[in-house]
Amino acid sequence: MKHGATVHPGAPSILRPPHRPGPAALSLLRGGGRSWCAEGRCRPLAPSSPPPPRRMEAPALRGFPEEQFRAACRELDQPAPAAGGPWQLLVESMGVRIYRLHDEQSGLYEYKIFGGLADCSPKLCVDVYMDLDFRKQWDQYVKELHEKTYDGESIIYWEVKYPFPLSNRDYVYIRECREMDVAGRKVWVVLARSVSVPQCPEKPGIIRVKNYKQSLAIESDGKTGSKVYMYYFDNPGGMIPSWLVNWAAKSGVPAFLKDIQKACHNYSKST
Repeated sequence: MKHGATVHPGAPSILRPPHRPGPAALSLLRGGGRSWCAEGRCRPLAPSSPPPPRRMEAPALRGFPEEQFRAACRELDQPAPAAGGPWQLLVESMGVRIYRLHDEQSGLYEYKIFGGLADCSPKLCVDVYMDLDFRKQWDQYVKELHEKTYDGESIIYWEVKYPFPLSNRDYVYIRECREMDVAGRKVWVVLARSVSVPQCPEKPGIIRVKNYKQSLAIESDGKTGSKVYMYYFDNPGGMIPSWLVNWAAKSGVPAFLKDIQKACHNYSKST
């Protein structure tokens, strides 16, 4: 049974094997010197001069191009995907519309979510969404969540609880929040995607989600609430039952929006 991308709103290539070294390379790896051979006679060559020391450079920081932020903003103005097109309406409930796009090759789904949060301003929604410590208080699926800096780059580690007997999943990713000006409108955009860092190795018994990406755009609904767009994709690995995928998409997302709305009200009281 093919597994599909689970919709976890908060949280996210084919490699060729390396060339196998030949005997000469293995000799060098073992510390042996180079040899010159002719007509069956061999004598060691003088060792070559050591290469000049290489200057160590700081790793380039990974980020998001400007166009990705602009694209997320444009989604707030896009009409609903056409019926019969590649994006299919999965469910519409409680003012939330969820569309998904099936990839025939991988069997996974990408999701687009359109909805709103009544009586929650965009700035408040973003503050709650970005506050990881507060997230631990209201998100029941958080097992472990923290943000640390490695080599000058802010990295988030997130372990998500999965129902028994499935293994928990964890994410290592970067994210960035920007306040955008779109023709005089103020739009907040949050982008996130998975990365690999040696300081966050995989843990036994937990499946690492290595392909995760998400975008979130929020603006005022013209009243006291917020208009929300979200794009989501991840490859959770393993064999996820279809019932869990369907539940996460059809019930989990509306429930998440309800939870974050409640969290916004509690957050405003505590700050």
